Amino acid sequence: MHQAEILKINSVYKQFKRSINHSMTANSSPNIDIKPTATKQVTGSQALLDALIQEGVKTIFGYPGGAIMPVYDALYDYNDRLEHILVRHEQGAIHAAQGFARVSGKTGVVFATSGPGATNLVTGLADAMIDSTPVVCITGQVFAHLLGTDAFQETDVINITTPVTKWSYQVTNAEEIPHVLAKAFYIASTGRPGPVVIDITKNAQLQLFDYEGYQKCFHIRSYKPKPEVRPAYIAEAAAIINEAKRPFVIFGQGVILGNAEKEFQAFVEKGNFPAAWTILGMGAIPTDHELAVGMLGMHGNYGPNLLTNECDVLIAIGMRFDDRVTGRLDKYAKQAKIIHLDIDPAEIDKNVKSTVSVWGDCKETLPLLTKLIEKNDNKNWLQKFADCTIKETEKVIFPEQNPESETLTMAEVLKCINEITKGDAIIVSDVGQHQMVACRYAKLNNTRSNTTSGGLGTMGFALPAAIGAKYGAPDRQVIAIIGDGGFQMTLQELGTIMQANVNVKIIILNNQFLGMVRQWQELFHQNRYSFVNIKSPDYIKLAAAYNIDAKKVDQRAELKCTLEDILSHENPFLLEVMVGKENNVFPMVPQGRGVSEIILSKEEL
Repeated sequence: MHQAEILKINSVYKQFKRSINHSMTANSSPNIDIKPTATKQVTGSQALLDALIQEGVKTIFGYPGGAIMPVYDALYDYNDRLEHILVRHEQGAIHAAQGFARVSGKTGVVFATSGPGATNLVTGLADAMIDSTPVVCITGQVFAHLLGTDAFQETDVINITTPVTKWSYQVTNAEEIPHVLAKAFYIASTGRPGPVVIDITKNAQLQLFDYEGYQKCFHIRSYKPKPEVRPAYIAEAAAIINEAKRPFVIFGQGVILGNAEKEFQAFVEKGNFPAAWTILGMGAIPTDHELAVGMLGMHGNYGPNLLTNECDVLIAIGMRFDDRVTGRLDKYAKQAKIIHLDIDPAEIDKNVKSTVSVWGDCKETLPLLTKLIEKNDNKNWLQKFADCTIKETEKVIFPEQNPESETLTMAEVLKCINEITKGDAIIVSDVGQHQMVACRYAKLNNTRSNTTSGGLGTMGFALPAAIGAKYGAPDRQVIAIIGDGGFQMTLQELGTIMQANVNVKIIILNNQFLGMVRQWQELFHQNRYSFVNIKSPDYIKLAAAYNIDAKKVDQRAELKCTLEDILSHENPFLLEVMVGKENNVFPMVPQGRGVSEIILSKEEL
């Protein structure tokens, strides 16, 4: 055999050996031979907690119960390394974990017991799935030998949660726990992030086994978190952009999830592109950036919606073209060439057909695209957005922020918050009219400053999410903007705030209605207010019952000074602000219409 052939065979063998070593375990790092490791006897619960520590987890949100009791027993000895926040409801736990993940960029962690404990997570799992939030939920389960017997608090967690998770897995043997947890954190945090559920039977939590230590996961053979970047498509996209006369950038949370804020800003500034955000993309660039033209969507700004149907090239970055952004698809940007950058190939061409699709992490693809695009001033095109802003300001923004009536508006509350915080606070909003107002009017200087429920629209999200946000960013001001309806869905989490003394500021914008539903009933159902007139408890007395300072404001003269006082308060504070009962949120794209059919007032219907 010739020497050259021998060398070739040796090379092939070495590659094969490396691939075998790499695939023997999901946790092994690429090209690292597995060596025997000293073992020690630990329980499954201890292995679980050690895995969390090795993954850098410091905070857990949870609620104990029978099927997860061995984990909580082990946790008793880990208080110096793991902080457990006792919530009042499992839905509160996962929303808190979401808030933590959204502002910190880390994976949130949740503990819950079997049966109702696990099923109470489902809403949060669905929310995290559609909003791409990395969360690992550990649920207890009955003993393995009882599975399928309808034992006390047994439910089929895997089949229930599979549709709303990136991965769900049941552990029945403690020896599985280290590598399953490593895979869980890897899957939850990579590619397009999302929630993972690991269901662990009680016997596996109690079982002793030979523990060889924890290895993080960096590769799973069947899972490819990032699609391969295709330079030819980037070049094609750049060529189309360079020919554009009216280019328009729309961006979503993918920019933030990819930690690509700097790369995105460099792209926008080089091309001098008008840029508009989705709700979850808000804050990727400062909201007062000279090229930031506002929010997209049903209650977004006038210019971005109207001019979507006038641009010649639409550049969508890290967003999924959901129905709130597009309105009627058959009337959406039909005149434009569409360039879509996204990490998830499943989103490409799902709703809007792209001219060129650029797969990949935008932190990798944006710099490549920026290199190829030409500088442009787009002066006349940008002026169109400015003209739209002037029109919207005159008809909507100024009257809402500076009302002539004695009744307070939600918009003027946000205006006061902006003046006090200078745009440096984290705003956590619930779902409803106040959410649209918060997202329309909040000033944000920094990324990861807007936390809300986007795709699922989960009422009750804000209070627990604000708790998690404070743990995710303890040095920042966290303000929860909540309606009187949404607040009553998870108000029990005031108990969590009381016990842990979480310094969040809660602002209830009380219009005595389920405001968004009422608005639609007024505009499209002939004022037939069907079950939207919601009564509230005395929020001041309620807060007092939880040892939380509180105040109620219904006069304009008291508003700003009260906000200044509570935002400088060293402890949690609840402020109830009475606002107009039948104020509507405009602009608005009525359901069934195209984005260019956006209206500025009720009279335009």
